[in-house]
Amino acid sequence: MSLVYSEEQQLLADTAAEFLMAKSPVTAQRKLRDEDVAEGFDAALWREMVDMGWSAIPFPEALGGLAFGCKGLGAVFEQIGRNLSASPLLSSVVLGGSVIELAGSEAQQAEWMAALIGGDKRIALAVDETPRHDPAAVALRATRAGDGYVLTGSKAFVADGVGADAFIVAARTGGQPGEQGGISLFIVAADAVGVQVLTMKTLDSRNHATVVLNEVRVGAAALLGAEGEGFAALDAALDRGRVCLAAELLGATQSLFDTTVEYLKTRVQFDVPIGSFQALQHRAAWCYAHLQLARSAVMAGLAAMDDPALDAAARARMASLAKWKAGDVAHRISREAVQMHGGMGVTDELDVGLHLKRIRVAQASLGDGDFHVQRYGDLSTAEA
Repeated sequence: MSLVYSEEQQLLADTAAEFLMAKSPVTAQRKLRDEDVAEGFDAALWREMVDMGWSAIPFPEALGGLAFGCKGLGAVFEQIGRNLSASPLLSSVVLGGSVIELAGSEAQQAEWMAALIGGDKRIALAVDETPRHDPAAVALRATRAGDGYVLTGSKAFVADGVGADAFIVAARTGGQPGEQGGISLFIVAADAVGVQVLTMKTLDSRNHATVVLNEVRVGAAALLGAEGEGFAALDAALDRGRVCLAAELLGATQSLFDTTVEYLKTRVQFDVPIGSFQALQHRAAWCYAHLQLARSAVMAGLAAMDDPALDAAARARMASLAKWKAGDVAHRISREAVQMHGGMGVTDELDVGLHLKRIRVAQASLGDGDFHVQRYGDLSTAEA
């Protein structure tokens, strides 16, 4: 398992860095926030990302993809994190597209994959119903009605839900909340009767929504995979999203660290740069060491997603390890960045605060540290 990018992956990372620095720097995210753009991203920029092939990276060639794997995606997401670039790449492509790839029929794949890869449509994954991520805790019910189903309930924190063309909704057709069995996946059109999309305000000013389904009727063709057996495909897609989000966290944290080190070199106090103070040097050294540990965990998680020799449980453990470590280090280094910048660290004048806000939301998305520590332990115990 390689813990470094290959030559091709590094070239992709360099291209992404150059493109995003020119077209979507942190100032662009600040502008989206200040203008309160409902979709949370620049549609023209998203079109350019699609034209560059980013939306095709993870999928096999048979589905119109580039078969470049999650490690290729990780190279892009790390640069997305560095620049705080907003796009539906994670929500529509990595999460939504992966569910359709893993659980969809040939007809469903034919209908959706080309549209998602081509950026012609957006789909959002609607899983969580409470502030804490737990895909097994689905309570939203789907009951049989004739040759279709009726869905009733609500979903929270649906990433890029505003403006999406459809939702992949995790619903319970059997069992009880907390059980993995009995969860089914449905494609629900955003304009279906009974669907209501409400904007949620989040700390990072991104596009999040509450999706309410009030007796929404869908046909049998809306079901992805077998009834009651959707959890495996859902969890595998979530793991892809978790490692990509971990790569984004890594990039955002690296940017904060670089900014802070530069500040230590230039900020003068008592007629010397504050970086000459041994106490601050020790704290910076700690940050550097743990940032490298996080990088190793993230690279291992990305590689695990692409390794056919690993079983689902092994990939899941590596995904949880990557998301936990990236989130933990991001939390610690973002605190250090604020403290070392002093009072300026929490003002809107500096980009430090924008990174901090995005990091806090990304930490909680697709499972916070507590969730992934528990999950890693459960998976390890089950294997033993």
